[in-house]
Amino acid sequence: LVSAMNRVQLLGRVGQDPIMRQVEGKNPVTIFSLATNEMWRTGDSEVGQGALLLLCILGDVSQKTTWHRISVFRPGLRDVTYQYVRKGSRIFVEGKIDYGEYTDKNNVRRQATTIIA
Repeated sequence: LVSAMNRVQLLGRVGQDPIMRQVEGKNPVTIFSLATNEMWRTGDSEVGQGALLLLCILGDVSQKTTWHRISVFRPGLRDVTYQYVRKGSRIFVEGKIDYGEYTDKNNVRRQATTIIA
């Protein structure tokens, strides 16, 4: 019996080569950004990717790009991601959404949404 679920699946393009960070006393993490796109014909409701070619032919296509921060903690996956994923790669990511807070360099409290792959 599942009482709650936090799961996300994304298919998109990598925004920059992954970086690996390590905070003292914690395990390393590989981080990269992923862009996903939504497309629709102006005046219509959102359509799936399968209708994308038809929309391009018909014209009046609008697009929205959403950027996602992806963090990979699992040791094997973290290392493979760092070694092989590159800017522009089209990849599928599955994970969970994590909402957190941090304090920036100007001592301002910020919120951050991350996908834990």
